[in-house]
Amino acid sequence: MTDLFDQPLAFADPAARGAWNATAMAFLAHGASAPTHLGELLIHAPEAAGPQALKSLFLYLLGRRETVAQARDALARARRFGPSDPREAALIEAAGHALAGNATRAVEALERWLATHPGDMLLLKLSHAIRFTLGDAAGMRASLDRAAGAYGDDHPGTGYFLGCRAFALEETGDYAAAQAAGRAALERAPDDAWGLHAVAHVHDMTGNAEGGLDWLSGREAAWSHCNNFRFHVWWHKALMLVDTGALDAALALYDAQVRAERTDDWRDISNATSLLMRLELEGMGVGDRWVELADLCEKRTEDGCLIFADLHYLLALTGGRREAATARMMGRLARDAAEERNETQARMAVPGMDAAAGLEAFGDGQWSFAFDALRAARSDLRLAGGSHAQRDVFQRMCIDAGLRAGRLDEAEGVLLDRTRQRGHLDAYASVRHDLIAQARREACAALPAAE
Repeated sequence: MTDLFDQPLAFADPAARGAWNATAMAFLAHGASAPTHLGELLIHAPEAAGPQALKSLFLYLLGRRETVAQARDALARARRFGPSDPREAALIEAAGHALAGNATRAVEALERWLATHPGDMLLLKLSHAIRFTLGDAAGMRASLDRAAGAYGDDHPGTGYFLGCRAFALEETGDYAAAQAAGRAALERAPDDAWGLHAVAHVHDMTGNAEGGLDWLSGREAAWSHCNNFRFHVWWHKALMLVDTGALDAALALYDAQVRAERTDDWRDISNATSLLMRLELEGMGVGDRWVELADLCEKRTEDGCLIFADLHYLLALTGGRREAATARMMGRLARDAAEERNETQARMAVPGMDAAAGLEAFGDGQWSFAFDALRAARSDLRLAGGSHAQRDVFQRMCIDAGLRAGRLDEAEGVLLDRTRQRGHLDAYASVRHDLIAQARREACAALPAAE
């Protein structure tokens, strides 16, 4: 038996096949229904290794200590049942490497299968998702390039393939091609929130917030069906509002949509903390909103699943002035960095320690130290995972720390490098260039007149 992508299934029950296909399609669309379909799959195929391995990878991607523990349980069941074919073996191997803290090896296990089965959109999306946590945009693009020939008009996953391709193109700087691929993705798969959001990324990177707002307006149906990914798309809209100067509207969107559900999912925490910080950098008061986030993140100081998550937990703790919890987080990061037994811990060390030290110093108002630490983290910040847009909050904090420290020339150097990396000048950069120019004029005016 094969699935809807014509890939082998190790179980013959038609109900199990239907549930597998429904799970796969919901996963590709970031659908909120994916856990329900997975639950049905596990009922119809209770002793099949593939569904258990798939569950393990899904839980791993949730990136929290308790979900990782559940992922280990699912992996143990998959291993106990044993793979019935090489596809199941690839899923089990990938889950094992991921849970051992070696995500790159997990991707390699999936890619070995994809080398001979490029049309397996489910495993291709899993590879794409794990590479996202690694910040591996080049590998993401190469993976999709290798598989491209398998996705023609008759492939049921072509729309989602184009959405993944749009994101990879954007993250590697090919903005025109990314926008075209994202629009084509939505034409093929109207529920492809990933492709829609890739086009939003293009507008962010090209400094075209107004165009981004136009793009998202009226397309809410493309992400309303989503799991918590829908909060992330609203986050993009809020960022665009910030960049147009509509700070009140951005804060209102934070309350109404970005933080509509007060979860402790690391993706939701990253949306919330980075938006609040961007607003504060623009001079907007955010009231007591840090308190709710800090209350949740105080319980996350020992997670250690992803450095990207840890840095945003830390951002919440410093924003909420939780000194004891911040100290616990810094201590745990240092212990993980010192052990460096696996890839996850290596990234706690680099770029984790410099970035974390910079966030802690920024929260304490130690602007010069914060600038030095965040600047030191910049060259390796990609290794924290996420996207350019998500990591940009750390770039902005670095530049603003330099400005507040009075280190204008050095801050300007970082600002210019940020623009070079993005390829376009945006509103944030324009305002900071004006601030630097004003500070220099004021410094000149304060000099004693020549005799």
